[in-house]
Amino acid sequence: MVKLVNRAKMSTSTTGTGTIALSSAETGYQSFTDAGVSDGDVVVYVIEDGDNWELGRGIYTSSNTSLSRSPTESSNSGSTINLSGEAKVFVSSTANEAYQYTSATVSVDQTLASNVEYETGNNTTVDVGATLTIPSDSQLVINTFAEKRPL
Repeated sequence: MVKLVNRAKMSTSTTGTGTIALSSAETGYQSFTDAGVSDGDVVVYVIEDGDNWELGRGIYTSSNTSLSRSPTESSNSGSTINLSGEAKVFVSSTANEAYQYTSATVSVDQTLASNVEYETGNNTTVDVGATLTIPSDSQLVINTFAEKRPL
């Protein structure tokens, strides 16, 4: 489960597509730590860098004030954006945090009900009636939402 906090927004001088070294809190905002994010917490982050943006989940490390990056959406076709050294990073939330879901591991065929939504990770949804091929000795973890989310 992700950590939700209020008014956490920081600058970063990080360049490239790797882990973010967080700098200072933006004026009028708190640092991640001051807002209540602890070492090892998973947060939903948003990065804004000029016209480029990235939304994803990351793990906060307090010892070096850093945030890992695992994008779910971005202006770069869902991949990490190339940071310029002048980006802003803040904690946010997504529809996944607003809509309750359960996680299930599937290793055999399963019929998908029509009144729920299925997600396989990275916001990839599975259509009702779809046939999923699961290789032998493999598993697929899916999130089953109790109701369909607005798209």
